[in-house]
Amino acid sequence: MGGKRLILMGPPGGGKGTQAKRLQDRYGIVQLSTGDMLRAAVKAGTPLGKQAKAVMDAGKLVSDDIMVGLIAERIAAPDAVRGFILDGFPRPVPQAQALDKLLKDKGITLDGVIEVAVPDAKLIERITGRFTCAKCGEGYHDKFKQPKKAGVCDMCGGTEFIRRADDKAETVVARLKAYHDQTAPLLPHYKAQGLLREIDGDREMDVVTSDLESVLGT
Repeated sequence: MGGKRLILMGPPGGGKGTQAKRLQDRYGIVQLSTGDMLRAAVKAGTPLGKQAKAVMDAGKLVSDDIMVGLIAERIAAPDAVRGFILDGFPRPVPQAQALDKLLKDKGITLDGVIEVAVPDAKLIERITGRFTCAKCGEGYHDKFKQPKKAGVCDMCGGTEFIRRADDKAETVVARLKAYHDQTAPLLPHYKAQGLLREIDGDREMDVVTSDLESVLGT
């Protein structure tokens, strides 16, 4: 079974992270999160990491050139030779164009650009209903997973629950708007290359995984 190289897109709360993990396990490939790469490079003190740190310390955004450089280094690492899932990059079209050039220069072709799509209303319901046990961190949901006994954690018996501040409806709406603003222009870019596939993410996780695997093949 050959490796796979793909870009995985999806809105916050859409289950993209879960699917990326399953694809990693299925194909023996690595998930490349730009945030993780950036933190690792800064921590390791690589030349690009030092550049990135100086930019971030100045309160500025890291340039596309630095991000593409980090990706170039990362996909050359031994664990990425069999394939990779790019997560969170590219976002604006210039990043996609820079990535196209990098991959072309390295003779690498993408197997697909997949968007795991979920309607905004469903995402808002999913995210705003989440809460966790303050004691053990067990996750619950107002609609989909209530504790068996009201107000008592199933796992540890704790009675205090917390909700993340960024799970508030207005915050979720703002995050979704940012996602759509950044990714909408990318869809025609990759569609023109015949790479774009949209998967309906508003279904059982196993069904979504099966669809992703059928798109990617063996």
